[in-house]
Amino acid sequence: QVQLVESGGGSVQAGGSLRLSCLASGRTFSESAMAWFRQAPGKEREFVAAVAYSGRSTRYVDSVKGRFTISRDNAKNMVYLQMNSLKPEDTAVYYCAADQNYYRMIPLTSGEGYEYWGQGTQVTVSS
Repeated sequence: QVQLVESGGGSVQAGGSLRLSCLASGRTFSESAMAWFRQAPGKEREFVAAVAYSGRSTRYVDSVKGRFTISRDNAKNMVYLQMNSLKPEDTAVYYCAADQNYYRMIPLTSGEGYEYWGQGTQVTVSS
């Protein structure tokens, strides 16, 4: 089993920044790709960013490219999402997810590839 715990959400004004953190436990964290997804009220869950197990490969949804940065610290079992220049449309519950397979070189963007999920953290951006 894998446990994922997100933190760092909150309320900010448009143009502000937040840094989300996800602490993983329960299995070898450094062998799994990790991702962030989000879900706004009334909308489907959306892929935001992912990072390969090595940290060498990252992927982003077009709407956050240049504003968000995903990173990981395998020594601390942590994955981060630095969010800058936040917009009201970034408002959502953000979820951390862990790949069910090991050593994936290119992280997946579909939620179906991630077996383990955190409880989510709310991000609210006001205009």
